[in-house]
Amino acid sequence: MLKTPAAFTALIDPPEHVEHRLTFIFHKSQILLRSDDLSVPEVPPSDLALPPERLHAVGLWQGRYCQSAWTDNTDFAPAGYAWHSLRSLFGSVDDEFIGLAGRASQIADWARTHRYCGVCATPMGRLGGERAYKCGACGHTAYPQICPAMMVLIRDGERVLLAKHTRSPAGLFTALAGFVEAGESVEEAVHREVYEEVGLRVHRLQYFSSQAWPFPNSLMIAYTAEYLDGTIRVDAAEIEEARWFGPDDEWPQTPHTISIASALLAANRPGR
Repeated sequence: MLKTPAAFTALIDPPEHVEHRLTFIFHKSQILLRSDDLSVPEVPPSDLALPPERLHAVGLWQGRYCQSAWTDNTDFAPAGYAWHSLRSLFGSVDDEFIGLAGRASQIADWARTHRYCGVCATPMGRLGGERAYKCGACGHTAYPQICPAMMVLIRDGERVLLAKHTRSPAGLFTALAGFVEAGESVEEAVHREVYEEVGLRVHRLQYFSSQAWPFPNSLMIAYTAEYLDGTIRVDAAEIEEARWFGPDDEWPQTPHTISIASALLAANRPGR
């Protein structure tokens, strides 16, 4: 499951003395990696000419200082490098690396989208000692945006409910999920999303785990819940298909093991 490496130490500001550094460079959702070994550059390629204000501390990992940066330049990648989406790296690089790259991508995306004040459009400045930008004109402060989303696997005896979401690029079956709305608790979002997406009511919610999901800036909070009543009635705009799977049913194709959805399904698979 995707998570921050255990040996990682987060930093807001760069250390005074840096001997070894890794630079995670992004253009929107793509990361720049060496073509031969899918590693990040230890020094930003000079062809990109990254200005200092686009470099942001991420932390310390394996004795090296990690920083995040973003660029508008997509016309070329320096010799020996190529742009990759984070999703394309699943199964190709170490999960800890993807976890760290996901953290760096969220920092880069926040920096790229908060150059100007959302209140008065004045250029923003870094706030020392905090992961924040502050407007010198009106005082508005902008922290990295994190969007909470609930995930729930519904159980009914020995069977579980899985759904194929309309926006799923691979057409996989997985647990229900949806973003928490303003003013909601996560538990209220579970009840609302379940009823909206499949027409069921649930009870006995139990927290499972959580996971940062950098696509682009979500926090997935997973639960299990027991079926209470109702008949499956899918919202066609959100769900292509939803059905119960029991111990004797063939298990469908499910999400990659790096996702919290995979861990949730594996821990609650019928017949285990």
